[in-house]
Amino acid sequence: MNLDLRVPMGLMFTFTGAIMTTWGIKTNGNVDLYARSLGINANLWWGLVLLVFGLTMFLLGQRSQRRLAKEPPPPVEEGEVRRGH
Repeated sequence: MNLDLRVPMGLMFTFTGAIMTTWGIKTNGNVDLYARSLGINANLWWGLVLLVFGLTMFLLGQRSQRRLAKEPPPPVEEGEVRRGH
């Protein structure tokens, strides 16, 4: 199984970013909640950053897997044992 590590990591960051962005949108007008961060809605902004980062990683991993699926496997010499997982 040739799973690119960017795919599950991208899904994890995308999921976390979606949760943080949703929370930031729902609590956007709450002044007391964001008083410690100088009024900056950190949940919204960092959620968007994680969302973009996660989607980028996921899409790059998918592109890499599609490219590898198109390439033929390397030939095995006669008498050579194919190694791998």
